[in-house]
Amino acid sequence: MKTVGITLARRGKLERLTTALEHGLIERRNQIRLALLAALAGEHTLLVGPPGTAKSELARRLHLAFRDARYFERLLTRFSVPEELFGPLSIAALEQDRYERQTAGFLPEAGIAFIDEVFKANSAILNALLTLLNERRFDNGAGRQACPLISVIGATNEVPEDEIAEAFFDRFLLRLPVAPVSGAGFGRLLELDDLPALPGFAPLDGDDLAGIAAAVHEVTLAPGAAGLLAELRTRQEEGGVYVSDRRWVKIVRLLKVAAATEDRREVCLWDLWLLPWCAAPDAEGQQALADWLAGRLGVRAACSPPRLTRVVEAFEAQARLEHEAEDLDYDDEGRLKFGAEVNARVVDAKGAAEVPRLSFHKQRRYGATHIGARLRQIDDLAARLDGYRQELADYRAGLADYRERSLWLDQAFADRAAANLVATTETLAQLRARLLDARAQFQALPRLPVDPGIEPEPVAHETLG
Repeated sequence: MKTVGITLARRGKLERLTTALEHGLIERRNQIRLALLAALAGEHTLLVGPPGTAKSELARRLHLAFRDARYFERLLTRFSVPEELFGPLSIAALEQDRYERQTAGFLPEAGIAFIDEVFKANSAILNALLTLLNERRFDNGAGRQACPLISVIGATNEVPEDEIAEAFFDRFLLRLPVAPVSGAGFGRLLELDDLPALPGFAPLDGDDLAGIAAAVHEVTLAPGAAGLLAELRTRQEEGGVYVSDRRWVKIVRLLKVAAATEDRREVCLWDLWLLPWCAAPDAEGQQALADWLAGRLGVRAACSPPRLTRVVEAFEAQARLEHEAEDLDYDDEGRLKFGAEVNARVVDAKGAAEVPRLSFHKQRRYGATHIGARLRQIDDLAARLDGYRQELADYRAGLADYRERSLWLDQAFADRAAANLVATTETLAQLRARLLDARAQFQALPRLPVDPGIEPEPVAHETLG
C-alpha cells in the first residue's frame, strides 16, 4: 500500500528534535515549536515582546535544528546601515565599475537568521529585506543572487504603523507574543544557573526537508476546514482586519506542513488552532480569534447552543400559548353561551362599583391530527439533538486522538476546546430534557371528541441544518 506523509523514522526524529530544542526554556514550548514549523514551511516568524524573554535564544536553537545551515544575527538601530546586513562593498568590483557587495558571512548567505529590533531599520534596509524574505533573492549590483535562506526570526517590542513597516510585517507568517515567565513558572526560572546543555538529537538534513516537501504535496484540505477558513475570512473582513490573498495561501501551506509532519494526508479542523498566530496582527486580536476558535471548532453553526435554545424556547412558548388559548362558546342555535361563573370584575373610569361579567369563553380543544403534528415536530428536533450529541462525541474522540499524535498543538488551547465540547454536550442534554417537557405539554392538550383532521402550522423558528 502506498504510504503518504513522512516515515516513522523521520517523525521520531522530529519528536526528539522538538523535545531537545525546548529543553531548559521555561514556558517557551509553543514559541520554539511554532518557529520550527514555520521554518519547515519556508516561512518567517516574528517574536513580539519585551527584552530578556529568550527571543534570541529561540533563534539560536532553531539554527541547531538544520544541518549545515549558516547562522546570522544582528541587532538593528535607527543608525544601522545596509553593510551590517548585506556585507561591505567589494573594492575589487568597484575598480571594475561594478557596485557589488561581499556577502560571505552575511544575511544573503545565511540559512537561519535572527534580526533583533527589526522595525528600527531604515526604509532602505527594509525594502531590501522584503525581496530577500519573500523571494530568497538579493539584488547584488547588476545581478540577482539566490539565497539559501530557510527562515528569519524577527524580534520587536512593537510594530510601527507606516506603509513600509506594514508590508514588511506581512512577510512574517507567524506573529508570536513572548511574555515574561508567569508566576507559576518563576520558581523554575530561579533554579536555572545557566541554560542547560541540549540533549542529543540529530538535526534535519536535505533529505529530511525534501521528504517533508514531497509529503506536503499529497496533503489535501478537508471540506470542513475549507469552510471554516472561508467563515473566518468573512469574520476578519467584517472586523476590519485585512488578511492578504498571499497570506491565506501561505496559511494553507503551513497547515499542510503540520499535517504532513504528523503523517496525515488531510488538513483537519483541529489544525486550524494555528490560525490566530497567522490571521490576527496583535495579541488582542489573536486572543479574540483563539476564543472564537475554541468555541467554534467541532460545533456546527446549526447545533450551537444559542441557536438551539431559541428553537426550544419557541416550542415551549407555543405549548403555553395553546394551553391558554380560548374559543368563544356557542350554543346549538349559534348564540353565545354564557357560563355561570364570573371571570372578571370591571371598574369604570370614575372608580364606580365593580360589575360582574359572565364568561362566554371556553378552553380550546385540539384534534389528534393537530397534537400528532406537534409531537412529530418535536420528535424530529429531538432526533437532531441526538445526532448533534453523537457528532460532539465523535469530535471529542477526534480531538483526543489529535492531541495524542500532534507535534505542534498548544495544550492550553486543546484544554479549552475540549471543555467547550463537554459544555456544549451538557447544554444539548438540558435542551433535550426541556424539549421533552414541551412534548408532554402538547400531549396533555385538551382534546376534541372528533378529530377535524387539520394539521397545525410548524412552530416558527430558525431552520436547522
